[in-house]
Amino acid sequence: MLRHWLWGPHSPLGLLVALLTAAVDQGNKLWMLNVYDIGAKGTVTVTPFFDLVLLWNKGVSYGLLAQDSPYGRWGLILFAFFASLALTVWLARVTTRLTAVAIGLIIGGAIGNAIDRIAYGAVADFYSFHAFGFQWYVFNIADVAIVAGVIGLLYDSLIGGHKKAGNLSKM
Repeated sequence: MLRHWLWGPHSPLGLLVALLTAAVDQGNKLWMLNVYDIGAKGTVTVTPFFDLVLLWNKGVSYGLLAQDSPYGRWGLILFAFFASLALTVWLARVTTRLTAVAIGLIIGGAIGNAIDRIAYGAVADFYSFHAFGFQWYVFNIADVAIVAGVIGLLYDSLIGGHKKAGNLSKM
């Protein structure tokens, strides 16, 4: 019975994407911290609108729910765990590969950032875009994966669903 809740036809694809996403994220973070040593370099200007920096994010996006909040580091780790579990249950029920990949990206990103919280006490962010006085928040590969996953879910639910409905009406 439990297997039915946690495993479906697209589960292998989604979980493979999650594993690869977390591995790429953690590999990049290990390289940036230990090989490239971004912490010792400070801000590295790559282009006029893109820098490499090291920022330790103790909260979630934009520093919200920082660890000095009542939720703290372990609260955010538990949230990532339960969100990943809920997404795994959803993954067991998906009917499209796009949705499976999107959910896998979100799970992998959440796990990648949770590993940082466990290992370092905060999430390591490195990439900073800025232009015309506007500074985007500093982010990492896990963040990119989460955003890409959300975009995939939105696309599949808003546009992909209409394509399916259109195909059914032609029958």
